[in-house]
Formats: sequence, structure tokens, C-alpha cells
Amino acid sequence: MLIRYNPWQEINTLQKQINSLFEDTRVPTTLFTKDSIKVPVAELQETKDAIHLKLELPGIEVKDLDVKVTEDAVYVSGERKSENKTEDKGYTRTEFHYGKFQRVIPLPAKIQNTDVKAEYKDGILNLLLPKTKAEKNKVVKVNLAQDAA
Repeated sequence: MLIRYNPWQEINTLQKQINSLFEDTRVPTTLFTKDSIKVPVAELQETKDAIHLKLELPGIEVKDLDVKVTEDAVYVSGERKSENKTEDKGYTRTEFHYGKFQRVIPLPAKIQNTDVKAEYKDGILNLLLPKTKAEKNKVVKVNLAQDAA
């Protein structure tokens, strides 16, 4: 059986692998070291008038959260505190992540950071970030020049 060798196939495979590295822009949520910190995952949705940001923060109380918003980014920091148990029941294995964390989420458009609405319920932080009037009305006309040949 004769198989035709295509040198471009290897380049195509390499290009797909490189593209997949850059497609996933999330901050890694799991590190395999003892002192690792789990960063909260986020979901961002942009509409014509606002940006909706949802962060998953299970097990964290409101008093342990700090959220700051600028016109182009959201800064979230906090701490998940471990429970102190006084009784000894033997071996315990945990996959829970405790400790301080922080995350900066760049926004795709400028927002009016004085009108942000926030809701924290069942470990989910929902932020409604209204766009500035300049961003809502941002339409740019592109002039196409024709070559005079």
C-alpha cells in the first residue's frame, strides 16, 4: 500500500494546536501544587447597552469579597476560609480550595462604573455593567478610497 506524504499536513496539525492554546483565554482554575489558589470562573455577555458578568464564588460570604470596578476592568478579590474542627475523626481528604484569591477581568467596552448593579446569591455574583453613552453610540464610518489607476 502506497501512502502519499503531505508535508503541509504536519504544519496544519501544528497550526491547530497553536490555535487551541490561544482560544482558551481563561485563567487556569486548577493547579497541582499544595499552595495553589483556585481562581473564580467567569461568564461575560455583552449586549448593546451593558455587559453582564457572572462569577462563580461558592462558599464565600459577602463580607469576605471585595469588588472594584473601573471603566475598563473588574477587580475581584476575596478569601475562602477553612473550617476549624476541634474533634479528631481520623484521615480527611479535601479537594476544596481555601485561601485568598484575586482576579482582574478586562472588559470589552468602556462602562459607566458609577451605575453598576450587583447581586450575590447562592455563590454566584452577577454584575450589570452599563456601557457609557459614548460606547453605546460608537459607530464608525469607514471610507473606502478607490485606487486611481
